Amino acid sequence: MAEEKKYRVESDLLGELKVPAEAYYGVQTQRALNNYHISRKKMRDYPDYVIAIAYVKLAAVQTNHALGTINDEIAGAISQACREIIDGKLHENFPIDMMQGGAGTSVNMNANEVIANRALEIMGHKKGEYQYCYPNDHVNCGQSTNDVYPTTIRLAIIRMNKTLVGSLTGLISAFRYKADEYRDAIKMGRTQLQDAVPMTFGQEFNAYADNLEEEILNLERNVKLLHEINMGGTAIGTGLNAVPGFAKLCAANLSKLTGESFVSSPDLVEATPDTGAYVSYSGALKRLAVKISKICNDLRLLASGPRCGLHELNLPPKAPGSSIMPGKVNPVIPEVTNQTCFKVIGNDTTVTFAAEAGQLELNVMEPVITECLFESLWWLSNAITTLTDECVLGITVNKERCYEMVKNSIGIVTALNPYIGYKNSSKIAKEANETGRSVYDLVLEHNLMTKEELDKALDPKEMLESHKFLTKHLSSN
Repeated sequence: MAEEKKYRVESDLLGELKVPAEAYYGVQTQRALNNYHISRKKMRDYPDYVIAIAYVKLAAVQTNHALGTINDEIAGAISQACREIIDGKLHENFPIDMMQGGAGTSVNMNANEVIANRALEIMGHKKGEYQYCYPNDHVNCGQSTNDVYPTTIRLAIIRMNKTLVGSLTGLISAFRYKADEYRDAIKMGRTQLQDAVPMTFGQEFNAYADNLEEEILNLERNVKLLHEINMGGTAIGTGLNAVPGFAKLCAANLSKLTGESFVSSPDLVEATPDTGAYVSYSGALKRLAVKISKICNDLRLLASGPRCGLHELNLPPKAPGSSIMPGKVNPVIPEVTNQTCFKVIGNDTTVTFAAEAGQLELNVMEPVITECLFESLWWLSNAITTLTDECVLGITVNKERCYEMVKNSIGIVTALNPYIGYKNSSKIAKEANETGRSVYDLVLEHNLMTKEELDKALDPKEMLESHKFLTKHLSSN
C-alpha cells in the first residue's frame, strides 16, 4: 500500500509505467529519465530553456484559443500553468538529460506533461486525470516536437545571449577603465614577439575593448537569424493538424509575449530541418572565444616573470602556483579562461558536424547542437565575468620597468627613419644589437643627428602618433 501511495501509473504506446505521485511530469518524461544518463546536465539546469518552452506553449494555447480549437476553461488553465513556469515555478519537474535521442521529443513531452498536470490541478482535478486535459491533445494541440523544439531553442539562445552580452560589456568597461588609468604608461609594442615601436598601455587596453565591442555587434547580427521560427509547420512543415492561420498568429503571439520580433518562416518545409542559424551563431561564439583567448595569452605574456620574463604588468595573485616551487604565483584566471575558450571552439566543431548530419525533412541531431550552444553560452558568460572581476580590474602596470625597456630597445630606431633614413637606421640597429650599445649613443657618435634633434625625436610622446615625414635624408647616403 505504501508503494501505491508513492507512485501513480501512467501509460503510453509502450505500456504502463510508474511515475512519482507528486511529479508534474508523466510517463514519457519518466522513460527519458530511465533512458538517458549521458551528460548528467539537466534541462532544469538552464532556466532560460524551461522558460522558453513555457513561452512557446503559452503562445500556442493563446493561438488555439483564438482560433476556436481549445475552450475557455482548458485554455485558461494551460495559460496559468505556463505563466507559473515563466515565473520560475515547477522547474524541478524538468529533469531529463540534455543529451537524448528522438530529436527533442522528450523535451516537448516533458513540457506537455508538466503543463497538463498543473492545468488539471488548476481545474480541480488530480494529476494524471488526462481525460480533462491531455498533454498531446490539448497542450500540444496544433504542434509537433519538430516546430516546438527548434522554436524553444531559438528563444532560449536569444535570452542567454543577453546574459553573454552583459558579461562582455562588463569586460569591455574594465578594459576602458584600465586604459584611462594607464593612458600615459609607455611600453614597447611587439610584433612576432620582437621589439617593434613604443605605445602606451592605454592604447593596448583600449584596443582590447574596441576589439571586443566588435563581437557584441557580431553576436547581435547572428542572433537576429534566430527570430525566424517554424511554429505551425508541425511534423515536416506541411502544417498537418494545425488549423489555418496558426503559424503567423502563433509567431505574433510569441512576439507579443516575449518582446522579441519573431516571424513565421515563409517556407515551413525548408525551415523545419534547417540548422543554419545555429551554425552561424555558434560561429559567432567561436569567434568571440578566439579573441578572448588571444587577449588572455597577451596578459600571461605581459605578466611573465617576475624576474626572467617581461614583467610589464601584474595580475592579481589568486592562488599559490606550485606544490614544489616556493613563491610561484601563476596566472590562473587567464588560464581557466583559455580553457573555456578551447571548449567553445570544440563545441562549434560539434555543432558543425551535427548540422551537416541532418537527413531529409528533419535534423535529429538538434539535442547535441542545443547542448553545445547552451554550454558555450553558459561557460563563456561565467568565464568572462570571472576574467573581469578576478583579473582585469586588478591589473597594475610596472611603469618604470616598461619605460626602461623602451629606452633601451633597439626598436626605437624606427622613430628615426624620417630623420636619418631606413638605411642608416638599419646600420644603427645592427651595430646596437652587436655591441650592446644604445641607439641614442650610436646616432650621436655617427653625427647623424644633433642631441636636440635626437631628444625631440625620441620623446615618448613623439613616438606615439603620426607626424610629418622629413625628406632631408633622402639625398644623402
